[in-house]
Amino acid sequence: MSITVGGEWHCSEGVEVEDAASQLLDIMLPLVAHATPLVMAQLGQSLDGRIATECGASYYVTGQEGLVHLHALRAVVDAVVAGAGTVAMDDPRLTVRHVTGDHPVRVVLDPRGRVPEHRFVFEDDSAPTLHLVGHAHVARWQDCHERHGHDVSVCGLEVAEDGVDPRAVIDLLGRQGLARVLVEGGGMTISRFLQRGCLDRLHSMVTPMIIGSGRPTLTLPVIECLSQAMRPSARHYTLGDDVLFDLDFTTVAETGIN
Repeated sequence: MSITVGGEWHCSEGVEVEDAASQLLDIMLPLVAHATPLVMAQLGQSLDGRIATECGASYYVTGQEGLVHLHALRAVVDAVVAGAGTVAMDDPRLTVRHVTGDHPVRVVLDPRGRVPEHRFVFEDDSAPTLHLVGHAHVARWQDCHERHGHDVSVCGLEVAEDGVDPRAVIDLLGRQGLARVLVEGGGMTISRFLQRGCLDRLHSMVTPMIIGSGRPTLTLPVIECLSQAMRPSARHYTLGDDVLFDLDFTTVAETGIN
């Protein structure tokens, strides 16, 4: 795997190229060596556990190294999933630009069909896009994308009162040959995948910033004591001013720790 920025290895001041390459390999090897299917997520957060301000502004919570890392993750998966709120608010590209590698399939998880029609992922042809909506919205969105000339595939999902079952999303993507999946946002989407036990790994990038208010990183059911908290095995790395925590949830499942 070759990851470059501007034709050179990207590393922080005082860090040798060889050290940066070694760290990159150490971070990525568990992902590329993991037997499929692989479902992981990535979050960028402040020290006080916020991913955005109250109004949803999130550019840029993490630094340049964090952005490069995110694009490196996109380059080693088959599909990148973003929830309706993230696509509506951030209008992300979900492509690989800061590293070498192929673009993943962009998956918009939009069970209620509420994402605005004019979003980059629908109008850009540099990577395939899969729009997942509730069955009741399939016909409308197929007509919408065809009318605008968008090369977007639309698939229907069962939608319960509490939303879409993440396992149904994983199964649908698996049937389309998309076995390596990155759930990129937002916080509620990642929380749902984590709550349902669907994540193998979580990369949490923490930046030395205190926002003091805004949107929380994860929202999970209330627990009464810390013995009920998830305690996955963890590794950590310094990327510029940020610290990356690589959390392995397969150990939680295997040991029964919770």
